[in-house]
Amino acid sequence: MRVGYGYDLHRLASGRDLWLGGVRVDYDRGLVGHSDADVLVHAVADAILGAAGLGDIGQHFPDHEGRWKDLRGRALMERVMAMVRQKGLRPVNVDSTVHAEQPKLSPHRDRIRESLAAMLELAPADVNVKFKTNEGLDSIGQSAAIAASAVALLTDIHPR
Repeated sequence: MRVGYGYDLHRLASGRDLWLGGVRVDYDRGLVGHSDADVLVHAVADAILGAAGLGDIGQHFPDHEGRWKDLRGRALMERVMAMVRQKGLRPVNVDSTVHAEQPKLSPHRDRIRESLAAMLELAPADVNVKFKTNEGLDSIGQSAAIAASAVALLTDIHPR
């Protein structure tokens, strides 16, 4: 068994779609980034890469390479899962938290959880998604940014 941790943060701005866990959330602003800036997918991907000892998404999908411009979270996770499988590993479960003052995300929990589970080839019961505010503190609390953190547990595809 191998454990990894991931974290990501992006600022909010007008003129962008808001993507969380591969789900488009209706909101007047979205996250700014070279890709679709899906902080939840990025945090989970970093947790999985970390558990596999494969670095982080910045190494594999650098923002100075144009080919990753506007990369969707689902496509990023497909590539991460292929790397992990190639190493003989698979996810067992993921626990994640989205840190956002606005929008209210609990109505989207089931869709986000099911989307992440499908990307990770897991049952929805093996993927936990929590939502927390920052109680009005810092850039997240001022609704200027959204962050996500995640922990992933991996195991061998074929246990010894």
